Amino acid sequence: MSRIPAGFVRAVLRGHSSLGLAFAALIYLVCLSGSIAVFAHEYQRWESASAPQVSAVTPDAVQAAFEGAIARGGKDVEHVYITLPTDDFPRLLLYVDAAKDSEFVADATGRIVPGKPFAWTEFITRLHINLHLPRTWGGFLVGLIGVALLSSLISGILAHPRIFRDAFHLRLGGSRRLQEADLHNRLGVWALPFHIIISLTGAFLGLTTIIVGVLGMAMFNGDVNKVYALFIPVPPIDDPRPAPVLDLEPMFSKLPQDGGRLEYIFTEHPTEMGGAALFNVKRPDRIGRTDGYAFRRDGTIYHASKSADNNLGEDLLSGMGQLHFGWFGGGIVKIVYFMLGLGLTYLAASGVNIWLARRRDKGRPAPGWERIWSATIWGQPASIAGAAVASLIMGETAAAIGAWAILSVAFWLLAFRFDARGLGKVGRIATGVLMLLVVGVHLALRGGAASADAVAWIVNAGFLLGGLALLAPDLRRAASSGPAVVTH
Repeated sequence: MSRIPAGFVRAVLRGHSSLGLAFAALIYLVCLSGSIAVFAHEYQRWESASAPQVSAVTPDAVQAAFEGAIARGGKDVEHVYITLPTDDFPRLLLYVDAAKDSEFVADATGRIVPGKPFAWTEFITRLHINLHLPRTWGGFLVGLIGVALLSSLISGILAHPRIFRDAFHLRLGGSRRLQEADLHNRLGVWALPFHIIISLTGAFLGLTTIIVGVLGMAMFNGDVNKVYALFIPVPPIDDPRPAPVLDLEPMFSKLPQDGGRLEYIFTEHPTEMGGAALFNVKRPDRIGRTDGYAFRRDGTIYHASKSADNNLGEDLLSGMGQLHFGWFGGGIVKIVYFMLGLGLTYLAASGVNIWLARRRDKGRPAPGWERIWSATIWGQPASIAGAAVASLIMGETAAAIGAWAILSVAFWLLAFRFDARGLGKVGRIATGVLMLLVVGVHLALRGGAASADAVAWIVNAGFLLGGLALLAPDLRRAASSGPAVVTH
């Protein structure tokens, strides 16, 4: 096999560095928030620790909860999204899209119960999906970040011809830059399939609007609705005349009883004559395998889609969200996704560290950029932990966003006061303390209610262990120094 020309390798390496530097902070933030968001359902259970756990519901209970949520949801109800209980999320959850969007939890009888909003879960998932920007533009930006990440992975492989041959070669005990470079390259190779899947699916999910627009122009003279109609039911004819709340109970009886599990109901204009409902039935043990049944107000089916009839492309599209977030296969898969996601986050952080160290070794240090980068990679974990504290206290996603923004800016301002190493220590200690504070605030505000759901205790244990791990070096140092001993 002929050797890859050195000039080509140098050119690709320059491109790899330039691409990584251009998107480094955003790639880091999206990877970090995505790793945390893997446990979104667990955070919802943690935030609603006092809510009743529901394993199954009857159609009349769903109808009662549906009507109760609409009655409390205010004027101009457009849609109601109903999430039915599952093994990993034993709650009956209703989201009302109205003049003011609201979320409700119901018990097994369909009675709406008091509860805290899922402010923290909303914060961390939206940070990952659209960076809290307007959804279309934020999603587009995150899609571009996915493209940049995928391009960085490919260019990184091409820029290091020996990367597979040296997959288990680590230069330990030498310079810090070489050690970090080796770990950076090894992590890039060891988890390459995961990295490619995450970046590719993230790019596709973020750029869906653009992809649909291009397909609409190419195939249907710009009519994007015809593109969407290939994958989702066409809405019924709009009829805005007022009507009683949509009756879902007769629709339940028309669903096939063939082993599928009803997980989701999406209703459109439930208080208008043109109201309709889409029932999603999950097929067992298959990623993305969902049957859909759309009903008119009178209970007649106007659209039915069977996942068994899907081709490979349709299966991939329907399962892309679960594949991206690791929401399949239970807790073990989520833990694996979390660890691999942290590895990808480390790749984003270490890539810039290596570039800065290389400049320093060549006699062209950039201390200003070193401080800014240290403030970024350590400021974000602390800011996200601070957002969790704010969301628990205030119960509002806006409070979490505000706390995250204030702490992020505060760390960048600290870059004028501390060097990179000092910023790293401040960030590590702040993150550890805030994670412990999350546990304290949750127990103080939820009290003994946390015991209603074991997952709430597991989440608290995760925050506790993470905080102690970050503070461990300082705790060991304090313990080893000990109190002064006076001898006579």
